[in-house]
Amino acid sequence: MRRYGKHTDEDDIRQRPNRKGTRPRTSIRPKHEDAVEGMVLTVDRGRLTCLVEDRPVIAMKARELGRKAAVVGDRVSLVGDLSGEKDTLARIVRIGERESVLRRTADDDDPYERVVVANADQLAIVTALADPEPRPRLIDRCLVAAYDGGLEPFLVLTKSDLAPPEKLLELYGDLDIPHVVVNREELYDGGAADRVREYLDGRVTAFVGHSGVGKTTLVNALVPEEKRRITGHVNAVTGRGRHTTTSALALPLDKVDGWVIDTPGVRSFGLHHVDPSRVIHAFPDLEPGTENCPRACGHAEPECALDAWVAEGHADPARLYSLRRLLSTRERREGD
Repeated sequence: MRRYGKHTDEDDIRQRPNRKGTRPRTSIRPKHEDAVEGMVLTVDRGRLTCLVEDRPVIAMKARELGRKAAVVGDRVSLVGDLSGEKDTLARIVRIGERESVLRRTADDDDPYERVVVANADQLAIVTALADPEPRPRLIDRCLVAAYDGGLEPFLVLTKSDLAPPEKLLELYGDLDIPHVVVNREELYDGGAADRVREYLDGRVTAFVGHSGVGKTTLVNALVPEEKRRITGHVNAVTGRGRHTTTSALALPLDKVDGWVIDTPGVRSFGLHHVDPSRVIHAFPDLEPGTENCPRACGHAEPECALDAWVAEGHADPARLYSLRRLLSTRERREGD
């Protein structure tokens, strides 16, 4: 055993190597000033297809982003191989600030909030007038999610050859929601697609609806096959494909500028995350009346100031009824 004297030379001291490397740890993150902007088109098991300029690029999230996830519609910054060629992989190093979000939970008791789409301008709520029967409570929930997330909603009513639309539209007349009515025959001759396309020009639109309402059929009519090739290729990293109805998919429109985002069919639309104070923003005629509401007012309590506001003639009572009906959807199941 070696013993050191009183005056030890530093060169005689042995140092154990650092198995984790010799570079000091730092919290400073790289700036990636050379990163290129892109848009997330679809997400498949940790691999994201992004549109960079005019080509699809497969990317993965950089470790430095931590648990922050990118979703369809996100504007991201990428580095690495951006050629889009087979077997290449880029890295997403930044996720831009979101202007709007479509969020949902599995049910009203589930605290886990899932962002479905980011940066969409509007939400197209697709529902059939028959086969299957309309589900007004599910429509109400989608409306609440749109208002809460900053999206403008409109209704697309399909299968008008099987049932008239007037009864369903009567429920939403006081909300002044735009709508378009289509039928099966028009989906094939192009007339229905052209009417819907008028609402989509120059905008990013997310489509939602439960299975069987004709949502994906309508999206297929809006986006021709040649434009689907942008995102229709097999994932070069995993070697697998993913059908458009099992994950959200952004597609460029035909004939006009804009994008549609086809989302998977929904069975439920949980609203655990919804704050009533955000939904009221969609009712500008009622919003000034909330100034005298008690703190954290849910706008259904006896102390709510909106009753007096409406009684004084500042707004239509039907509008207050519509607001409260939408907010009450958190306490009701879609099938009720």
